[in-house]
Amino acid sequence: MKIFTTKQIAAIDQFTIQQEPIASIDLMERAALQIVNWLIQHLSNEKKIIFFAGPGNNGGDALAIARMMAEHDYTCEVYLVDFGKQLQGESAENWNRLKDQGKVRLTRIESQESIPMIANDAVVVDGLFGSGLSRKLDGLPLQIAAKINASKAMVVAIDIPSGLFGEDNSSNDLTLVIRADYTLTFQFPKLSFFFPEHGELLGKWEVLPIGLHPDVIAKTETPFRFLNEEEIARKIPFRKKFSHKGTYGHALLIAGSYGKVGAALLASKACLRSGVGLLTAQIPHSAYQIIQTAIPEAMCSIDASDLMFTEFPELNQFSAVGVGPGLGVKPNSRKALLRLLEAAPAKLVLDADALNILAMHPEWLELLPENSILTPHPKEFERLAGSTADSYSGLQTQLAFSEKYNVIVVLKGAHTRITSPDGNVFFNTTGNPGMATAGSGDVLTGIVLGLLAQDFDPLEAALVAVFIHGRAGDLAVEQSDELSLIASDLVEGLGKAFLQVRK
Repeated sequence: MKIFTTKQIAAIDQFTIQQEPIASIDLMERAALQIVNWLIQHLSNEKKIIFFAGPGNNGGDALAIARMMAEHDYTCEVYLVDFGKQLQGESAENWNRLKDQGKVRLTRIESQESIPMIANDAVVVDGLFGSGLSRKLDGLPLQIAAKINASKAMVVAIDIPSGLFGEDNSSNDLTLVIRADYTLTFQFPKLSFFFPEHGELLGKWEVLPIGLHPDVIAKTETPFRFLNEEEIARKIPFRKKFSHKGTYGHALLIAGSYGKVGAALLASKACLRSGVGLLTAQIPHSAYQIIQTAIPEAMCSIDASDLMFTEFPELNQFSAVGVGPGLGVKPNSRKALLRLLEAAPAKLVLDADALNILAMHPEWLELLPENSILTPHPKEFERLAGSTADSYSGLQTQLAFSEKYNVIVVLKGAHTRITSPDGNVFFNTTGNPGMATAGSGDVLTGIVLGLLAQDFDPLEAALVAVFIHGRAGDLAVEQSDELSLIASDLVEGLGKAFLQVRK
């Protein structure tokens, strides 16, 4: 699913108006009706709804919604910000329709004194500014935003919370932005929805379809996408009747050290649950009995060291190599990782301490095989690529890193972000806060490795693994609270996750 810039969305709107054809006022009616349907489903008509409308199209949406909600016997009040200029276009038309209807109290806000009190049990609909805003809130809109934020009323934002920009907020002051409980956005999520510092501003967000023209959507290019189930399902092939374990690859997992054998266990189990034909775990000698007892399906390559990774078997027998979970960063392990990189495995996944070692020796990044998959959490990526002040700048850094080293970077977190060397960006849509737990990343590494060993294209292996990993987490919290989720629950949920996506 594509994510477009605000300028592209405006162009798609215009194409729809011209080619459907549909009048712009009728397209606004269509959009307003979608929000009305949502509000009716979620709000009792005993609730008073206070609409704050700006003079542009976002305000026009608010005016249309207020009229429709009044027709459904909701008590509505509209407050229009008055900048001393006459309303134009669709906003003027909807203001006149409201006056003709006569069911809604209409007030113009001309000064701070005319901003209304907001009762705690009211519902506020924010229609001040849309996603095309490019400067910080000031003046009356800022004073309105501050009053809304100081209230305890439920806030529903139309398309985007007023004050938040659609893409780059690096120069914005987020403390000035309206904090919504729900954001109801039209047709496409905005790029800024996927950045963590905006989460408390957006609340829960939903995408409401408004029937924009499919031809222009298909033709409009964008490097930004978010993953959905249908797309992921197409990437998972069905098995052939006469296939055998050799058909599905042989993975080498280099993981674990003294005191961190659990990471090797979790990654190994996840790799096997992801369908790999054969798995060999390269582990310290002290971990041998643990792995063989806990995972009888795995083979072991026993390191000469009791404590850590110091060597690896011949690589030509393996279709993919994963390294890092629970590895440690001792000097002998660092030397062994360097030898592994110099051996240039054809397909490689690096996580956890493998990434920390690379951060200690950044010159080794040049040795990474083409399309290697790196799965850092934000701090690990910061050690590799440097810190940034905000997520939009961080995205630019991640893209530059992927391009410079010709690697796929999976930056873990809510809406895990995957960048490819060709400049494409993918945001995940599965998962939940319960997955912020020890070992969750080890499970992801195992899934990526298992798919990669089965001859998945590296980028597709990363995309499928991230989506399935999140889906397993979502299935796990259907059975218990997010608070209680542990990484082993993710492994146990992988079978159901694959099954659900296939169906």
